[in-house]
Amino acid sequence: MDHFLYRNGVLHAEDVAIPEIAAAVGTPFYVYSRATLERHFRLFDEALDGMDHLVCFAMKSNSNQAVLKIIGDLGAGVDTVSIGEYLRAKAAGIPGERIVFSGVGKTREEMRIALEGGIRQFNVESEPELRALNEVALSLGVKAPIAVRVNPDVDAKTHAKIATGKSENKFGIPIAKARAVYGEAAAMAGIEVVGIDVHIGSQLTQLEPFEQAYLKVADLTRALRADGHNIRRLDLGGGLGIPYTRSNEAPPLPAQYGEVIKRTVGHLGCEIEIEPGRLIAGNAGILVSSVIYLKEGEGRDFLIVDAAMNDLLRPAMYDAHHDIVPVIEAPAATEQVPYDVVGPVCESGDTFAKQRMMTPLGEEDLVAFRSAGAYGAVMASEYNSRPMVPEVLVDGDQFAVIRARPTYEDMINRDTVPEWL
Repeated sequence: MDHFLYRNGVLHAEDVAIPEIAAAVGTPFYVYSRATLERHFRLFDEALDGMDHLVCFAMKSNSNQAVLKIIGDLGAGVDTVSIGEYLRAKAAGIPGERIVFSGVGKTREEMRIALEGGIRQFNVESEPELRALNEVALSLGVKAPIAVRVNPDVDAKTHAKIATGKSENKFGIPIAKARAVYGEAAAMAGIEVVGIDVHIGSQLTQLEPFEQAYLKVADLTRALRADGHNIRRLDLGGGLGIPYTRSNEAPPLPAQYGEVIKRTVGHLGCEIEIEPGRLIAGNAGILVSSVIYLKEGEGRDFLIVDAAMNDLLRPAMYDAHHDIVPVIEAPAATEQVPYDVVGPVCESGDTFAKQRMMTPLGEEDLVAFRSAGAYGAVMASEYNSRPMVPEVLVDGDQFAVIRARPTYEDMINRDTVPEWL
């Protein structure tokens, strides 16, 4: 469920009409619903009711500080993958004891900043990283809390570019090597072993891969405890998918996911961490664009909109589907026509949909790309020297710009031409 619904034929974000926002900020823009963000966080929190747990929002999906503050104020932690994300989370008011630092390429400087600023744990992804972290912690006279990310070699049955739990993926340590790596970690004076980490991929629409991975984690927990390690925390990752189309079978609900966790690892007495991102933020945001031209091609019509692949990269990068709907709802009996929906960027890949059946649209009509709250604005760029898209937050009947669109001058003036030119 989200809070982007038609009222009297006009698409609204909660109680605000989308054309009202478009008139104020121009198109394209992202708009997020506070009510949807809060509801989706609570679904995960309630799914683990009765267990010691922390829901850590995967902020790579949406790192706007207003979004982080909303979720953080509900008691969430965050999962970060760079020191920039770590510092954004701190700026949004999330304390270090609720910040997890993941990622395969942490630098010594990033480790130092996180250790000095406070950190819940590092999810260590390789032996070289473990040794570097130990050196940094010793230089600061502290112990670094860690969970080792194990790769369980489980097929997540998702898109190849967002699968992370198979043996050929770059993430984590092969689970068969885990006991040796934990033994090495336990011997390091700058390391404190606190748990195990696993994450097998994103946009999973079946529960079976989670169950397979978590059963392997349960076996590893027992083995590591037998080796003398105090395994008291399990970071089970995220990855639960969302329905990008209204016609597809709905993915499992957080409550069903919670039952898998309780069934597979609930008996181990560990604190549970999960790292949802997409399911919290995805359907909490839309991208609004306006039609520039309707171009008649040979055998097809092109709907050219002012949003582009630099604003919403997922279709170009993953062949991802987003429902595209008119902001002004057409009468029920209106016959649909096929469009190729494309943006103005000078790339053939700047295509959002091919032969998508839609109600007829014309110049300056507004359209909304649904399910764009995750991996939308965070993946945007200034390709073709197009300014970044503004982000807007709605709360009931009010809205505010939470990231402004830079001017062309702002964008151009970031360049510096050397004096000798």
